[in-house]
Amino acid sequence: MSGTALSKKDLQRIFEKLDKNGDGLVSLEELNCLLDGIGVQFSLQELEPLVGKPCLNMHEFLSFCDSISNHSVNGDIIEEEEEEDDDDNDDDDEDDLAKAFEVFDLNGDGFISCEELESVLGRLGLWDANSGKDCRSMICFYDTNFDGMVDFQEFKTMMLHNISS
Repeated sequence: MSGTALSKKDLQRIFEKLDKNGDGLVSLEELNCLLDGIGVQFSLQELEPLVGKPCLNMHEFLSFCDSISNHSVNGDIIEEEEEEDDDDNDDDDEDDLAKAFEVFDLNGDGFISCEELESVLGRLGLWDANSGKDCRSMICFYDTNFDGMVDFQEFKTMMLHNISS
C-alpha cells in the first residue's frame, strides 16, 4: 500500500481488533470506534457515504484503507490539482502533519513521549506490551536533540522520511 506507513499485516490486526463481535465484518459503528479513538469525529451518517456500505469484510476494509491513503475522492485520485497548486499543498501538508502530531501529543505539551506513543498505538491495536518492543527505540531513532521525546520538527522529519521510502 503506497502512501501509508501501515503494512497489510498492521491493517489486518486493526481489522481483527475492530471486529469486536467476531463476525468477519467491520460495521460502521466498529469503524467509528477506531476513528473516535484517534480523535477523528464522524457521525454514522457522515461515515456511511465515505465507506459506501454498512459493513466491510477484510478485503473491502483493506481497499477502503488503500483508497484513503491514495487521497481518492469518488474514485478519482487527486493529483492534477496538486501539480497546479504546489504552494497551497505545502501548507495543507503542514496542517495535516500538525493534526496528526496532535493525535499523538495527548497532553498537548508539544512533544510525543514514549507513553503517549504507546497509548495511541495501543488504541489502534498496533501495540502489545507483551511483544517485547520498546517505544523508546522508536522515538530514539528520530530524536535528534536527545531529549527522549519527539517534537514537531522531528515528527515532520519522521513522517516525510516514511512517505518517501
